[in-house]
Amino acid sequence: MKVTDVRLFRVEGSPPSWPYEDRSVEPLDLYPRRDAERTQPGRLRASYVEVETDEGLSGLYGPIDVRQAFLIASDLRPLLVGADPTATEALHDRMLRVQRHGRAGLFVTAVSAIDNALWDLRGKALDRPVYALLGGPTRERVPVYASMLGHSVEPDRAAAAASEHKELGFTSQKWFFAYGPGAGADGLRRNLAMAHAVREAVGQGYPLMFDAFMSWDATYAEEMLRGLEPVEPHWMEEPVPPERLDVLRRLAAGTPIRIATGEHASTRWQVKQLLDAGVRVIQTDPDWCGGITEQRHICSLCSTYDVPVVAHGHAVAVPLHLAASQSPQVVPLIEYLVRVQEKNQFFHRTIHRPTGGALELPTAPGLGIDLDPAKIEDRRELAFDL
Repeated sequence: MKVTDVRLFRVEGSPPSWPYEDRSVEPLDLYPRRDAERTQPGRLRASYVEVETDEGLSGLYGPIDVRQAFLIASDLRPLLVGADPTATEALHDRMLRVQRHGRAGLFVTAVSAIDNALWDLRGKALDRPVYALLGGPTRERVPVYASMLGHSVEPDRAAAAASEHKELGFTSQKWFFAYGPGAGADGLRRNLAMAHAVREAVGQGYPLMFDAFMSWDATYAEEMLRGLEPVEPHWMEEPVPPERLDVLRRLAAGTPIRIATGEHASTRWQVKQLLDAGVRVIQTDPDWCGGITEQRHICSLCSTYDVPVVAHGHAVAVPLHLAASQSPQVVPLIEYLVRVQEKNQFFHRTIHRPTGGALELPTAPGLGIDLDPAKIEDRRELAFDL
């Protein structure tokens, strides 16, 4: 079997509207917010990559960012055409070596998309779900935590939503802080008020996590961590960007709260730096960190540190397959963005929805990503002037 082409295309449709009450703090919030420009469009576009072969089989992955698509077209497609698509480890290694500036960041997200599509192809060729090819299943259902991005952070409303999702069967939740250093002391007070409100709503002992999306500095993070100690968070996520290793080391040494990060890290080598800095939950996203092939290496690395891997939930399919193939000690659960995943999966026939706080394992060959023509109103190839 040989790769004959790597196709990039975009689909468009008219989804229902999803409620989005508040957003997370962002690094740019150090400057005046421009929320008026962040309205939800009435139509939805999503881009996909498809690896085609001379035997009629293809591997599909997405949605992906159009910037990933450009890098695939410019740097990776020439490497893949004519190659054996089942040689995933060899192709992965070659993709990481092809771009002198490409061993981290956006380029590795492009590698991730291709790697995931190749695993989808391999699963279809062998008529098995990807988790079975990776050594699974290790369990019948994969636990998820309710990731509450988009819910109101006003204390009373946040408390009500936290209580509701506990009743729905989610055994843990993550809440997103809306304020950073640019909002001053009042923002810090508001952050803590929300955290205390959701803790009171779900009770002591229920795992609560919090996320700052890389938007704090060391001083602000230290103040927030001190204020959060009575809330007893299960972890504090991305208080600062992941490359600030000295700050992460300082924060980890100064608080009993576990520091979590890795969503914006690339490959096992960056993850090792995070582990050595004292990070105690690794959140690499197989959509971005190098794909399924790389996330397997990351899981092995983290197991030697006794640090769990809890993948960031940009999408569901790949983290679900990986979790189903790993020991529950290494990957205890995955993230489920309760107000984002319906949108991210809109164009798919199979939509993963948790029941009782867990996801059923897929049974279709490959990753199980199958586009629904009934939801696609326009489809066009992505062409780049290279």
